[in-house]
Amino acid sequence: MKKTDLEKNKGLKINGQMKRAGIPGRFGSASDAIPDRREQRKLDQAAGLVPFAVKLNGDLVKELHALAQSREVGINELVAELLKKGL
Repeated sequence: MKKTDLEKNKGLKINGQMKRAGIPGRFGSASDAIPDRREQRKLDQAAGLVPFAVKLNGDLVKELHALAQSREVGINELVAELLKKGL
């Protein structure tokens, strides 16, 4: 066999493996699980949520993340709760 024939057979083998592999989850039915940014924004607006950007000290952010993990709640819920207590 010539070298070109060997390379051609290698390419055919790789193509066959790719066809048998199937579709990765991120492109199949699992891709519907996470809404894109536009859809998420509409869902947030329907829930009455408003984006509110704040610049905080890095140490304070680490404390907030640690507290959210220990309470097993999201960072948004934790910050909303702390702001309500502060007001």
